[in-house]
Amino acid sequence: MNELINELKIKIIETLNLIDVSPNEIIDDAQLIGGDLGLDSIDVLELVMMLEKDYGVKIDSKDLGVKVFSSVVSLADYVHQCRIEKSN
Repeated sequence: MNELINELKIKIIETLNLIDVSPNEIIDDAQLIGGDLGLDSIDVLELVMMLEKDYGVKIDSKDLGVKVFSSVVSLADYVHQCRIEKSN
């Protein structure tokens, strides 16, 4: 799971062009949206598109998005769960 968390941190930085942020600066369980990174709804849309493209994961409701994007850990958990469901 740590590998997926680190991978997602790198993808967040690349997707949102956060040139002044390193993966180590993103705290695993810190709030993503509205937190220290200053992510907003447009950033969320970009991340949703990245998740669909890179992981085949869909986020199709605002309630799910709020839950999934609450932290990098919750994002990794969701991607991991979707991978398990797809393999079954």
